[in-house]
Parts: sequence; structure tokens; C-alpha cells
Amino acid sequence: MDNLVKVHGAGGYDSDFSDDDGQGESSERGLKRKREEDILQKPFHKGRHSKVAHSSFHSNELDREEARNRRAHLISMNAFERHKKFVGDYILYYGGQMADFKRSAAKDKRDLDVLRENHRFLWRDEDEEDMTWEKELAKKYYDKLFKEYCIADLSRYKENKFGFRWRTENEVVAGKGQFQCGNKRCEKEEGLKSWEVNFAYVEQGEKRNALVKLRLCPECSFKLNYHHKRKEVKAKTKTRRLSEENREPPEKKKKKRKRSSSHSKKHKRKRRRDRSTSSSSSEESQNSDKGSEAKDEPEDQSEADHWRGPAPAVEEKSREEEFDEYFEDMFL
Repeated sequence: MDNLVKVHGAGGYDSDFSDDDGQGESSERGLKRKREEDILQKPFHKGRHSKVAHSSFHSNELDREEARNRRAHLISMNAFERHKKFVGDYILYYGGQMADFKRSAAKDKRDLDVLRENHRFLWRDEDEEDMTWEKELAKKYYDKLFKEYCIADLSRYKENKFGFRWRTENEVVAGKGQFQCGNKRCEKEEGLKSWEVNFAYVEQGEKRNALVKLRLCPECSFKLNYHHKRKEVKAKTKTRRLSEENREPPEKKKKKRKRSSSHSKKHKRKRRRDRSTSSSSSEESQNSDKGSEAKDEPEDQSEADHWRGPAPAVEEKSREEEFDEYFEDMFL
């Protein structure tokens, strides 16, 4: 022990024991620092010395990131672009041609094609049986048409072949076919005449007839009547009716009046008989006879008697009747 211990005077110290004490203090300080760092370290902070990840973990993370990017790319595309991409990937991986994926457009139909196939010039009760969606579409279009006047196609008038169709709403608003010539290639507004035509046509393999009206200018009227004359529709105004009645000879007027008076007298006599049979007292029967004699006037009355007395009362017409008279000449 004496050999190991070295004493350096009164203030000396043992060198081996001093080194051990210094190492202990440094280790304690390191532990304190670790504790403080653990306390101050936040949960989302990573350690200073991170470990190397395994290769499988790395590949899984890459696959997940690639799947996210692919999903975002597909969502940004519309349905048609997505379909093209899938078809392109299929051809790339499995082989083939784009022509194999093209569908045939031979059976494609638009709404206009459906209307042309199922349209009827005039719908009957028989046509409305077994209604499909194509027929319902054609019937709905038919209900929107205006069937007062027709629009005509007179391009083949020399062959005695004509085409007729009903007017649409825009044509009615513009006055086409009523205030303008009904020929689809003519827009004249002067000298229009109304014609009534028996339209014979073949529809769905069946022959049909329809009586239609149309208004045409003189030139188009000549084309319509190129082979034979059609029936012209003319309006009878009140003045014409009155003039026709006044043109009748007075003998016919007298005969009409006599017939009407005799007819009214027969009815009056029947009423008197009924009254006489129903009444029980003789006084009532006498009074009825007196009244009947007073009512009976001589048959041969002069025309001047009609001008005697007050004027006959004129019946006031309702608003609907006035409108009907106003539009009478317009719709022929």
C-alpha cells in the first residue's frame, strides 16, 4: 500500500481517487441533461439520431403515395376521359385495337327520327291504343300543333302531288298560313283566297283522307288548281244574307208567313182544347173562347199592318256571341 500511495507534502492528494470522482460527476451531468431533454422534447419532434427504416416499410410508403396521386388524377378527369384511359391501359397490357371497342352507331336515333317514324297527320282513337314512349312523344308534339289552316308544299303541282302539314306556334304568331300565303316558299299577303282540299295520303301503309283548309295567293292558287278546280270557301256576311232574303219574290214571303201563321194557330187550338177539357166550369170555357177569338186575326193581312205599333224589341247579344261574329270571317 505504501508503494502505491504517493504523498506530496502537507497539501498533497491522491491522484487515483480524484479521477474517479470526476468521472462520476460527468456521468451525473449527462443523466441530468438527458432527463431535461426528455422533459423538454415535444411528441411530434424526432430524435437526433433516427434509425434507418426497413426496405419493406419504404416500399409500402411509396405505394401509398403513388395510389394517392393516381386517385387524385382520376378524380380530376371526366367520365369520357377516364373511359379512354382505362381502354388505353387495357390495350397496352392485354393487346388489341381501338376499333374493337367502338360501338356501332347504326341503331342510334334522335328525337327527330322518332317523331318522323311515329308522326300522324290526324290521330284517331285506334292510333292511341298500345302507346309506347315513341308514340307518346309523337302525340305530345301533335297536341302542340295548330290545326285551323295548313302549310302546303306546291313544288310538284304539275304531278298533282301536294304536301300538307299543320302550323307551329311561331308560324301562328307570325301569321303564316292565315295572313300570309300558305305556300311554304311564298310570303305574299295580298289577294289571299281560302280553299278546301280533300287531302288523300298514305300513312303507316294505310290510305287515309282529311278535309283541310289553306289560304293562298293568286299564283299559288293557280298551282293548286292546275289539274282541277278545288272548292273555294267564301264568307257570308250579314248584308249578303239580308240581300238574298230581300231578293225573294213577295209571293214566297207570303207563303212562308201563311205557313208560319197556320202552324202557330194549330198549336194554339191544341192548347185551347187542353184548357177547355181541364176546366170544369162553363164560365172558364167561355172566357177561353173569347180570348181565342180575340187572338185569331184574319189571315190575309196587308204589309202595311207590319209597320203599325211599336218596334220589336232587339235582343242584346252576349260578349261571346259578339266575338264569334267578329272572328267569323277570319276563320274560314
